[in-house]
Amino acid sequence: MAEKRLLAIGGNEDKQNDCEILKQFVHMAGGADAEILLMTIATREVRETAKEYRKVFRRLGAPHLKVLDIAVREDTTSKRGLQLIENATGIFFSGGDQLDIPSLLGGTEMLQLIQERHCRGCVIAGTSAGAAMMSTSMLISGKPEESPRFGNVEIGPGLDFINRTIIDTHFSQRGRCGRLMTAVAHFPQDIGIGIDEDAAILIDGSEFRVIGSGSVIIVDGSPMTHTNLNDLEKHGQPLELHDLALHVLPTGARFDLKKQRPIVERRKRKAA
Repeated sequence: MAEKRLLAIGGNEDKQNDCEILKQFVHMAGGADAEILLMTIATREVRETAKEYRKVFRRLGAPHLKVLDIAVREDTTSKRGLQLIENATGIFFSGGDQLDIPSLLGGTEMLQLIQERHCRGCVIAGTSAGAAMMSTSMLISGKPEESPRFGNVEIGPGLDFINRTIIDTHFSQRGRCGRLMTAVAHFPQDIGIGIDEDAAILIDGSEFRVIGSGSVIIVDGSPMTHTNLNDLEKHGQPLELHDLALHVLPTGARFDLKKQRPIVERRKRKAA
């Protein structure tokens, strides 16, 4: 069985200059031989989104791009759509409304085929909503730029491509630290992963590496020693949380998802 490789992008990835993140996706999908399938299930702007990604992928040396839009669950039975997935070496989920992705794909033969193709080496990538849906517990909505508060987030099941996680995107740019902490307080069994714009986590097996110009914030609720969440009754009341673990991971940093710890490479001191 091939290693499962995923690329979860925080949104607004560079499409004009070096395009580090998208270039990495093209490379993993097979370079000039890549068969890329753009899934526009989350967006209402299908034509514009397809035009934008077709242009950038072609510039990065991957001319073979197909587009598959799923507007209703009946679309998931399309023989054409299933064949496109079977042929793809890289599947890319666009941004938009993350709730559309599990609600339209969940429990379908099409999702099962995507998972099978992933197990056989097909690279799965997603940006913004396309990254948020990869988590176990999916953030649907939440008030940004506030301290952690009881009930200030709406969470539903994601498609669980990245087990035991809650992924938030556009993280620093939209001040979402408080809402990710709130989500982790409600679901401390899942690791919170906040991904900046033009940043991504590249998962290979049980580890990931940060790429792009932004950073990734990890909020781990497993060591939490105290919370007042169960004592609160009204939405919006402030949360008290003790001993959350917080990790800041810039580009190049690595993290072990199984051990739930950053990977530190010890550097030798230069001789005096």
